[in-house]
Amino acid sequence: MAENEVAEKDELLAEATQAGRSTESEELKAELLLRRQESEELRGAAASLQGEVEMLRKELATALQGYRLALLQASPELPEEMVQGESVAALESSLQRARALVARVRTTLEAEQARGRVPAGAPPRRAPDLSALSPQEKIAYGLAQRV
Repeated sequence: MAENEVAEKDELLAEATQAGRSTESEELKAELLLRRQESEELRGAAASLQGEVEMLRKELATALQGYRLALLQASPELPEEMVQGESVAALESSLQRARALVARVRTTLEAEQARGRVPAGAPPRRAPDLSALSPQEKIAYGLAQRV
């Protein structure tokens, strides 16, 4: 009898284990399906966000280009090639460098111009100073003036 009861209990235990595994398997499948759906939703959201990032980058580039043009219009003496940058800070930094360069060039040119400056107009006319001439030279000078 004991053997029959043990065998019977083993069968019941095997059936219960099988039923439990089946239920656990179904739960895991449902969990897996749920995770896959969540994964797909997250991928879609990531793709959407990536599109937004690209759009914002393009808008930023357009805004930076407009800001650069406004800076150059406000300071037409600056060379356009010197005012460059991928951000507002970079644009402003290059603007400061360009202004410093223009100021140095301007100072150098003004200094060169001041050294080579010729006074405006002719000097006033005066009679030549004859006090240093000998009497003979004075007579020659006077005769040369008559002719």
